[in-house]
Amino acid sequence: MAENDAMPTLPKKCGPYISSVTSRGMNLVIRGVVLFFIGVFLALVLNLLQIQRNVTLFPPDVITSIFSSAWWVPPCCGTASALIGLLYPCMDRHLGEPHKFKREWSSVMRCVAVFVGINHASAKVDFANNIQLSLTLAALSIGLWWTFDRSRSGFGLGVGIAFLATLVSQLLVYNGVYQYTSPDFLYVRSWLPCIFFAGGITMGNIGRQLAMYECKVIAEKSHED
Repeated sequence: MAENDAMPTLPKKCGPYISSVTSRGMNLVIRGVVLFFIGVFLALVLNLLQIQRNVTLFPPDVITSIFSSAWWVPPCCGTASALIGLLYPCMDRHLGEPHKFKREWSSVMRCVAVFVGINHASAKVDFANNIQLSLTLAALSIGLWWTFDRSRSGFGLGVGIAFLATLVSQLLVYNGVYQYTSPDFLYVRSWLPCIFFAGGITMGNIGRQLAMYECKVIAEKSHED
C-alpha cells in the first residue's frame, strides 16, 4: 500500500512530446519553434507566388533574401504563426471546449494544401474584377473553416487575426514599406483579409494538432510506465 501511495500521479496538463522534457514552459518553446519554422517556410513559398505575379512589390534595396523576399517577411510571418498556433489550443482550454473535429495529421495536411491553393488562386487565377475574386476567396476561406475547424473560437480568432493583419498591412503600405498593384481596399487588395483568415485557421489547426500529439505521447508513456 505504501508503494502505491508513493507512485507519482500524471499531471493534469500534458507536457511536451519529447519525453525527457516535463516543464510546461519548455513545452511551449518546442511548439513555438516548430510553428515558427512552418510559418517561415509557408511565407517564403506563398510570398514568391505574389511577387512572381507582381501582386506585391518591394523596393529593390530590400530584396536580399532567398526567393526574392524582403528579409523581414519570413521572421515576421514565423513569429505570427507561432503566436497563432499557441493561441488556438490555449483559447480552447480557456473556454473549456476542446477541439475534437478531424483531429488527425492527414486532415491538417489537407488544410495546409487548401490554404496554399487559396493563396495560389489569389495570385494566378484571372477574374473579371476584384470584387468577384474577393467573393470567391471569401467563400473558399469560410469553406476551409467549415471543413477543417467548425469551432466558434476558431472562427472568432480567424476574423480577429484577419482584421489585425489587414490593419498592419495597411500601415506598412501607407509608410512605403511595400505596395500592392491595383489596390482597391484603401492601400491593399480587397481579398487580403480572406488570405489572413484562411492562414489563421490553418496555423490554428497545426497548433492544436501539435498540442494534442504531445498529450497523446505523454499518456502512452505513462501507460507503459
